[in-house]
Amino acid sequence: MVEEAKKINEQDQAEDVTFTLSDDEIRTALDALRVEDSDTVISVLDELSPADTADLIAKVNPEDRAEIVQMYSQCLSAETFNEMDPELSRSILDGMDASEVAALISALESDDALELIEPLDEAKQQEIIHKLSAKTRLALEEGLSFPEDSAGRLMQREVVAVPQFWTVGKTIDYLRAAASDLPEDFFDVFVIDPGYHVRGQIPLNRLIRCKRSEKIENLSVEAATTIPSDMDQEEVAHLFRRDNIVSAPVVDPDNRLLGVITIDDIVDVIDEEAQEDILKLAGVDQGDLYRAVWSTTGTRFRWLFVNLLTAILASFIISFFDATIEQIVALAVLMPIVASMGGNAGTQALTVAVRALATKELSGANTARIIWKETLVGSLNGMAFAVITGIITAFWFSSTMLGVVIAMAMIINLFVAGLFGAAIPVILDRSGADPAVASTVFLTTVTDVVGFFAFLGLAAILLL
Repeated sequence: MVEEAKKINEQDQAEDVTFTLSDDEIRTALDALRVEDSDTVISVLDELSPADTADLIAKVNPEDRAEIVQMYSQCLSAETFNEMDPELSRSILDGMDASEVAALISALESDDALELIEPLDEAKQQEIIHKLSAKTRLALEEGLSFPEDSAGRLMQREVVAVPQFWTVGKTIDYLRAAASDLPEDFFDVFVIDPGYHVRGQIPLNRLIRCKRSEKIENLSVEAATTIPSDMDQEEVAHLFRRDNIVSAPVVDPDNRLLGVITIDDIVDVIDEEAQEDILKLAGVDQGDLYRAVWSTTGTRFRWLFVNLLTAILASFIISFFDATIEQIVALAVLMPIVASMGGNAGTQALTVAVRALATKELSGANTARIIWKETLVGSLNGMAFAVITGIITAFWFSSTMLGVVIAMAMIINLFVAGLFGAAIPVILDRSGADPAVASTVFLTTVTDVVGFFAFLGLAAILLL
């Protein structure tokens, strides 16, 4: 019994452990802020990690947020701003003096510094850059010269590289002597020739296992997976995921070493790209949570307006059958079922296709097979739900023929939903459009129009 009680107690303690900022901690900070108990506020902020501090700032209202940033800026590390949503970070930095932002940027490594300044408008960027040291200024200006969302923007310029002719001992001595100038975290030492071309990389664990007298060029140097500086960050993330890379060198068109991308940056990219695709499917922008009401309303209005046009098109199709609906009122009750089922089935196929395109699992080699599979799945589900809805309708309205009509319409619409749900993202991708943005609108239009037309058209033919 004692042992059992001990286990239960340990279990309870484990459940109490949390890795996120609790609401109680937020209330404590806010209560102290509102009674101007600065000692408590400073104590709370000092105990929080940069991620938790960013979480606290994100969850309080704009007035409290402004007071924390203005009154307790000494408690906010530069990393805190990197942990924030880019839109929230931008809005806060926009309200800060350029010299304050420059001080934050100077405390960061080059990739984090670029991430912080990137969302700001060009005028603010230039104002901040002019207050930086020559070395930091040059690194940021070079980073901003690369295309947006490219490897050049993502890379860290602090890199560990050694000549081929060095020995292991000299390399280790160099790493120790230059400790203050090295990146905070690094996993590989890159091997370069006199022209600064990448010839390979050596994982740190292999380096420290070798004898000091061993020459670098005689080691079993791994061939480095070099990343072109203009490669899209989504492609970079795909390479890291596929080849299980921990770090990779970024090179210019002449294969000269420019910087390095590490796995921690890729985790952020994967998270960012996944969020972006999910939000685009719903017509929502990243950062809407922190934007002003009018700005958020404006961005969503455009998407809703497009949806209104597609709804009008569906209503236009219905208007062709107004006489049929007048004679059989049950059609008005049942027709949303067909369109709704088609829309949901199509969304399932569309989600699979968009994800497969994003992860490079879908290409010219297997496109036809995937589309055929989704079409077949839609058809089989259509048959299954045709039986279910047909029987329910026949009993509900005491009409076997009405049950047959909705069953046939269900099969047709779910067949079309599977076909177009998988095909639309592929077509958009090959035409250069973003499948995550436009697929939903096209799919909804197709399933609504086909659903209403099939159901009401069959009713007009078979029931009247």
